[in-house]
Amino acid sequence: MRSRPHDDAMAELYRSDPALASEVINGILADGDQAELLIVLRQLAQAFGGVKAVAERAELNPTQMYRTLSAQGNPSLKTLVAILKVMGFRLAVETAATDVVDVPG
Repeated sequence: MRSRPHDDAMAELYRSDPALASEVINGILADGDQAELLIVLRQLAQAFGGVKAVAERAELNPTQMYRTLSAQGNPSLKTLVAILKVMGFRLAVETAATDVVDVPG
């Protein structure tokens, strides 16, 4: 049996199960781990034809997208929304069951 890189396996898994990809992204967003989010976005980009293909469909500069999704990347909200939209995802805000801040009234 031939082994394959982890990113290739994850890209295939996300391609076959978008609901799993959504759960993973939401879990990362809840934890606030930007480095982990960028890893998953790179894997998802691979699942959707590669960074260059996703950048072109999102009307982003491919070189800039490679930088944005690098370990040192810091995507703007606009870029993040554009990337996710191309992949069939969107950002959303929902109420949290816990950790509600009591605002003095």
